[in-house]
Amino acid sequence: MNRDALYAIVGPTAVGKTKAAFELAGAVGGEIISVDSRQVYRYLDVGTDKISAQERRIIAHHLIDVADPDEVFTVADFVKYASDSVRRIHNRGKIPILAGGTPLYYKALEGNMLSDMLPKDDNIRGALGDEAARNGLDSLYDELKAADPDSAARIHRNDQFRITRALELYRITGRSATSIYAEGKKIGGDTQIFYFGITSPRENLYRKIEKRVEEQFHSGYIEEVEWLIRNGYSRELPALKGFGYREIAAYLMGEMSFDDAMNGDVRSTKAFSRRQMTWFRQFSPIVWYDFTEISLSEAVRNMADIISRSTPR
Repeated sequence: MNRDALYAIVGPTAVGKTKAAFELAGAVGGEIISVDSRQVYRYLDVGTDKISAQERRIIAHHLIDVADPDEVFTVADFVKYASDSVRRIHNRGKIPILAGGTPLYYKALEGNMLSDMLPKDDNIRGALGDEAARNGLDSLYDELKAADPDSAARIHRNDQFRITRALELYRITGRSATSIYAEGKKIGGDTQIFYFGITSPRENLYRKIEKRVEEQFHSGYIEEVEWLIRNGYSRELPALKGFGYREIAAYLMGEMSFDDAMNGDVRSTKAFSRRQMTWFRQFSPIVWYDFTEISLSEAVRNMADIISRSTPR
């Protein structure tokens, strides 16, 4: 392990990454860098399952609450903020611990990210928006599946922002976003990340997801989304179109019942957890821990031992 290596805790949503990272940081004298594309936004607290402010006073956390919901926060922004956090944590003699479930952010830190100098065309983007309003988002998603099936497989059919961007690139260049990304100029570092993966049998994970969503829906999630909309944050913002937030917005607008909103969030969260594992299984080097076979404390001791043996004195 070289001096610039980082350590990360990854795994599907609701598996226990936050608690494991907290315990590990306490064991090794570390600080935590959140690798979560939704926790960067202020006011999105209940729905993103943010760690409490009290716990953040015990272990310092970074990359939480750094943007408002109506700001654009890109992968390039994450690389910039995270790299700066790593530098400052090291300067204080601490160990950075990455923790979160956004695979693209990890790949970006490793240097596998495109520059944001790709072509843009406001007229084409506007036309795509008009088509979505007139014919429905499904029509654009079907066009994307025909033009770029690889992108369509990665993008949720309700994600208008990413569907529109992929089709914008296709209409400008006549080429799929997938092929453009494959050839594009990469930015980011050549950071080496050693991964600790947390897993659990699917049926166990699904029960945890169901329990967590139900608790969220009865513990301020509805009020959180209501506050965001009342304060002018549109339900069409990318920050509010993620699972959970979009279902609650529909419920508040009378488009969906409470139970349908909660069940929709559960279904989307389960699907997201499956996509996460598809990505994380490809990460390397990685050591996996199944929390049905090993206790949290034992896993943390093992992680801390690996870090201790790998960190230069």
